[in-house]
Amino acid sequence: MKALPHPSPVALIGAGPGDPELLTIKAGRLLASAEVVLYDNLVSDEILALCPDGARLINVGKIPGGKATGQEVINALLIKEARQGARVVRLKGGDPFVFGRGGEEAIALAEQGIPCEIVPGISSCIAAPAAANIPVTHRHVSTHFTVVTGMSARSEQDDLEESWEKIAAAGGTIVFLMGVKKLEKIISRVLAAGRDASTPAAIVRQGTRQNQEVVTGTLADIAWKVRQAGIRSPAVFVVGEVVALRDQLSVVTEAASAQLTSMAAHG
Repeated sequence: MKALPHPSPVALIGAGPGDPELLTIKAGRLLASAEVVLYDNLVSDEILALCPDGARLINVGKIPGGKATGQEVINALLIKEARQGARVVRLKGGDPFVFGRGGEEAIALAEQGIPCEIVPGISSCIAAPAAANIPVTHRHVSTHFTVVTGMSARSEQDDLEESWEKIAAAGGTIVFLMGVKKLEKIISRVLAAGRDASTPAAIVRQGTRQNQEVVTGTLADIAWKVRQAGIRSPAVFVVGEVVALRDQLSVVTEAASAQLTSMAAHG
């Protein structure tokens, strides 16, 4: 009877927010030698194009409100491919440990004795605001920020009001990931927990990508503006005074971009 190969290590890679130039050097190196790549819907086509021609690409993405590959199925696929000796890459949007279920997948592999290498990625919680010229912190405006998921595995009964009170009471900037579907509910909870309706807010869709969209307003009108603009997932919702810095920073970054483009054109 032929012995099975030893399980190969699985590379659990954060693909970043979408812009292929924001992929880490290590992630690119491991991706270039992959034989099997399990990827999410948020991984951009430009990054998938970096996979070797012979690599087998498996879409295991989860679509909000639509058909999705169950987490147990994904775990089983990772284990199966690794046990067959393939060089497996699990490619996840953003950072694998920031609301990406990377921890669950790493634990599932560890329980089966399969080595797993974690490759951090740039999370959209900082990249999307930055690409929209919104700094999540500023020493004169906000000294800290809180990242919250708009989707939760907990039931509505477990979604305690006191959690929202603590988030609002913490002050600073609040960044919500995966919150477009429940935007009105999120805003009502934040207002009820003590944030003023005049607090600046922004939605950044497809942050860092060529088709990035940004809508700004306040907690009082941002939901209406988002509906008018037809914004859908994936998007990041930012709440805090730092949003008001966007106009000032946009002037500087746009001027710098134009200058760099001109310099590149002239060699």
